[in-house]
Amino acid sequence: MAKFDGLDFYNMDTLLSEEEKAVRDLVRSWVDDNVIPIIEEHCRNSTFPRHLVKQMGEMGLLGVNLHGYECAGMSNVAYGLVCQELERGDSGIRSFCSVQGSLCMFPIWKHGSEAQKQKYLPGMAKGDLIGCFGLTEPDFGSNPGGMITKAVDDGDSYVLNGAKMWITNGTVADLAIVWAKLDGEIRGFIVEKSDPGFSAPEMHGKHSLRASVTSELVFQDCRIPKDRILPHVKGLKGPFSCLNNARYGIAWGALGAAMACFHSAKDYSLSRIQFGKPIASFQLVQNKLAWMLREITKGQLLALQCGRMKDDGTIIPEHISLAKMNNVDIALEIARVARDIHGANGILDEYPVMRHMANLESVKTYEGTHDIHNLILGRWITGIQAFE
Repeated sequence: MAKFDGLDFYNMDTLLSEEEKAVRDLVRSWVDDNVIPIIEEHCRNSTFPRHLVKQMGEMGLLGVNLHGYECAGMSNVAYGLVCQELERGDSGIRSFCSVQGSLCMFPIWKHGSEAQKQKYLPGMAKGDLIGCFGLTEPDFGSNPGGMITKAVDDGDSYVLNGAKMWITNGTVADLAIVWAKLDGEIRGFIVEKSDPGFSAPEMHGKHSLRASVTSELVFQDCRIPKDRILPHVKGLKGPFSCLNNARYGIAWGALGAAMACFHSAKDYSLSRIQFGKPIASFQLVQNKLAWMLREITKGQLLALQCGRMKDDGTIIPEHISLAKMNNVDIALEIARVARDIHGANGILDEYPVMRHMANLESVKTYEGTHDIHNLILGRWITGIQAFE
């Protein structure tokens, strides 16, 4: 396949700072050299390329948009571009970065004590410590407020009981940000892997995100010190503040997967000869490629404006819902159309399309399903809550 040089039909580069372009180009080259050559094998074997974590830390990609504590302190647009390039490699690689930075480092950075920040964030930024985020439960996904995981005050400790499911990084994590009810109110806790009563068995049998670790978190009288509660947040606004950061990154990441599929489909259509000429010369194929270009371009502009509003503090959660929902939706459809352009060859892992398609099925579901984000927008439009 020809080298990927990006897709920028509307000259979006002119709207980026030099720092933003530099980090994007750095990650683009790193993905080309270190992710794409190995990712299909990891997908086949259902293994996570853990050796990449330290490299991501060395490049400053973990918590890239957080300030202080040895984090890179870059713009939210820069973080989005990092997600775009990582997911062009694989959704599992971007998921690792999202969970580490947005779902685990961010709540400590935003809601934690100074001692917690000093203890965990520098090591997480370097990739020396891996984090995960425990919110979803076996019976409570789109309705996190119904969680049954509970914490009990037991003198010098909190004791946790319950279970979380679909947890990226869980089995390899050194710590988990766990949301549980304490006296009926949702609070955040930092659980370390060595805490008694805590286990994180890996989930197997996935057809999607096969190069990512997905786990359960199980708490059986799990005892943690009192100083591991996040002191500065109560209620669902805690986990939702984290999810909004992760959803924002997904809006960019999905574009990376879409670009990978477009790039593969374009190259394939130019080299595949049928009826004596490249299939790229046929109107139906050109129509499909033009549609892909159209949707990626719209998605880029949507993500960029979302990032600028995030940087200047004017963003609202509904903006992020629209970007996440739209960009994942079009990316998944682009993957399907790209598979069609590849014909039977589209199911081979010689090409990245089927892997991206399968991954995007998960991305469409996690961090708020497609339908839930539609209902969030419906509530904004009408003022009526439709999912309670």
